[in-house]
Amino acid sequence: MQIADKTKCYHCGDECEDTSIMQDEKYFCCTGCKLVYEILNENNLCTYYDLNSTPGFKQSNIINKRFAFLDEPEIARKLITFKNKNEVHVTFHIPAMHCSSCIWLLEHFKKIDSGVLISRIDFLKKELHLVFDNTQTSLREVVEKLSQTGYEPLLSLDSIEKKETKKANRNRIVRIGVAGFCAGNIMMLSFPEYFSSGKNIDSGLQYFFSYLNLLLALPVFFYSANEFFIKSWKAIRHKTTSIDIPIAIGLIAIFLRSTYEIITHTGAGYFDSGSGLVFFMLIGRWFQDFTFDSMSFDRDYKSYFPIAVTRLKDGEEKEISVNELKVNDRILIRNNEIIPVDALLLKGRASVDYHFVTGESIPISHEAGENIYAGGRQTAGIIELQVTKEVSQSHLTQLWNRSSSQNELSRFEKLVNNISRWFIVVVLLIAFGAGAYWWNTDIHKAINAFTAVLVITCPCALALSAPFTYGNILRMLGKKKIYLRNYKALEKLADVDTVVFDKTGTLTQNNSSQIEYEGDELNADDKKLLYSLTRQSSHPLSKLLTRQFKTDASYKSTHFTETPGEGIEAVLNGITVKAGTAHFAGVKNYTNDNRTSVFINISDKKKGRFVFLNSYRAGVEQMAEGLKRQSLKTAVLTGDKEQERKNLEKIFGTCEMQFNQKPEDKLNYINNLQSQNHKVLMIGDGLNDAGALLAATSGISITDNTNNFTPASDTIMDASHLEKLPQLINLSKSAVTIIIISFIISLLYNLIGISYAVTGTLSPLFAAILMPISTTTLVLFTTGVSTLKTKQAGF
Repeated sequence: MQIADKTKCYHCGDECEDTSIMQDEKYFCCTGCKLVYEILNENNLCTYYDLNSTPGFKQSNIINKRFAFLDEPEIARKLITFKNKNEVHVTFHIPAMHCSSCIWLLEHFKKIDSGVLISRIDFLKKELHLVFDNTQTSLREVVEKLSQTGYEPLLSLDSIEKKETKKANRNRIVRIGVAGFCAGNIMMLSFPEYFSSGKNIDSGLQYFFSYLNLLLALPVFFYSANEFFIKSWKAIRHKTTSIDIPIAIGLIAIFLRSTYEIITHTGAGYFDSGSGLVFFMLIGRWFQDFTFDSMSFDRDYKSYFPIAVTRLKDGEEKEISVNELKVNDRILIRNNEIIPVDALLLKGRASVDYHFVTGESIPISHEAGENIYAGGRQTAGIIELQVTKEVSQSHLTQLWNRSSSQNELSRFEKLVNNISRWFIVVVLLIAFGAGAYWWNTDIHKAINAFTAVLVITCPCALALSAPFTYGNILRMLGKKKIYLRNYKALEKLADVDTVVFDKTGTLTQNNSSQIEYEGDELNADDKKLLYSLTRQSSHPLSKLLTRQFKTDASYKSTHFTETPGEGIEAVLNGITVKAGTAHFAGVKNYTNDNRTSVFINISDKKKGRFVFLNSYRAGVEQMAEGLKRQSLKTAVLTGDKEQERKNLEKIFGTCEMQFNQKPEDKLNYINNLQSQNHKVLMIGDGLNDAGALLAATSGISITDNTNNFTPASDTIMDASHLEKLPQLINLSKSAVTIIIISFIISLLYNLIGISYAVTGTLSPLFAAILMPISTTTLVLFTTGVSTLKTKQAGF
């Protein structure tokens, strides 16, 4: 008998044809069943096997029948957003995600699949972003394990930009219909009981109506309400908490008590309250989903993203917004620019740094005809690409968020986590205490008190206050071309006490400056060489010179290099050309007159220099005044000479100014301020100040119709809104205040609701109506007030 038992699969109970598959002295029919056991065992979930004998399904059968299509390369390619030798990036829509337990489990999914490297949740959009090692797992295996844990992804093979019409959740509508039909009939059959209090009714009819109620209650509790039981069971299996657990316990108590009363003929039961409770709870869930969908703060609007790209059309170069790009368009990507779309390399030497995508900073070389993924940064001069897929801003935003700290929690996330940890436990203790208190006095009150406490309390409003307040503000700011990485960026902005500016390209205009040339005369070929060199760089001074020398043709470039803070050089038509500082261009023994200059060296001949007279952006004086009124300390860092001090003092008055600053000097300055416990906001153009932007408490990258998008910054701001910086900082502080007020309202609601529910006079039916209304009301409050504050700030 022992041998027979050993030849049965410990997981699914099937006969083991091959007894070589064994783990912990347990036999398995296939490696699939063994894998599921290992997953559960590693995560301390083997009570799954204690509850029922061989409770699992045969995994080899599941694998054969499901998701095999994901092994097809063409199908997988439509779902994958990035792939290299080791890493695969993919985004799934998870319909079953609905509470903090879901978030916790999915964010720890790498414990279930060791091949998963990163797991990130977007709760409002119900999206799971995964990065996995394709040498350890596969797309198919990841989807199978998600399905096994109860979070099967909704797989869509449509184009990432195709907008799908959201259809109503038909399953939930049917459940609501069943619950409503049954609840209505149960209440109708209970009318004699209501009007006569159980007296003056024929006992035969009374029993008949009671059994009819029991029959009608079965589909309500076992079909309509099963989502509460299933989600609660999954939470218990994974040793997490869920708001559905108290609701499920309340429903079970009502059903068992009512069934007992009817069978023993000791009462009419509470099926009317229980079925009505399920009906209104389901309507509440549907209404919440409808409200959240209608307010979905999906910032997936390409026009919000202030990034431009150079499109080639009919031999002309034109700067356009990324949302205007179409498949087969040809684009130019300069040195240090982000590649915003998946594209095919046509011309040039591509050396792409995918640090933004994978975390690896070693550039990857691409040959003509190879595909290049969105999110890489070109590091070897200008290249020409052909667009193969329209821009996906959601993908760029996802990459941007990944570049921030993975484990960083906001102050409100920490608070909600601490409250949620004990919320369910406290609610259950209060519910059982209230039920026990009334049990010997009035069983009806005891049932009411027990169930009402479980139903009316809800931490959801607490958890949603911050996402909806910040989400609404981010959406509105996005429409004004102020694009924040995520809501944590807004929270960090509220904490700053020091604002540090880079000058060139931030306070000065990129497309407007008076340029003077001093030196040997430049002939037509010299100008063509300089145009061919400067057009490859995205630096503001390079772009000004490109406009100065614009010609119809350019020389082929090789060996292009750009040294931050120094200059650029390349071999053009066999001639070495340099443009940059005096030292970089090999100029010696010149008198430093403290003017912004770019020195030119062609074929080892010092030709001369271009002198730039700075043109400051409109409104910077008002901006500086606004920062002073908020008592914020300001500082300016620039690579320019001391001569600019007078111009800067006209704008900022007396503030700290550092000149002749290289990128590493700016970084050191920021680190020094932070060592003095200052919360620093760094504002730059994302070129020579990327390190400082990353090191600061918060970083804002100013864009001027250019592709200066940098993952180092927390915010991308269109240059036209720089003057509204004080209002932006003030708005971030208002957002924190709104969330604190909403937290207080939520806690007061729960305290008042519990204090009324424990008296036993609050109907569970009424509690079921109040709970979703309270959550929705609080969401409407945070959304409405944040909208008002944003408009008052001028956005």
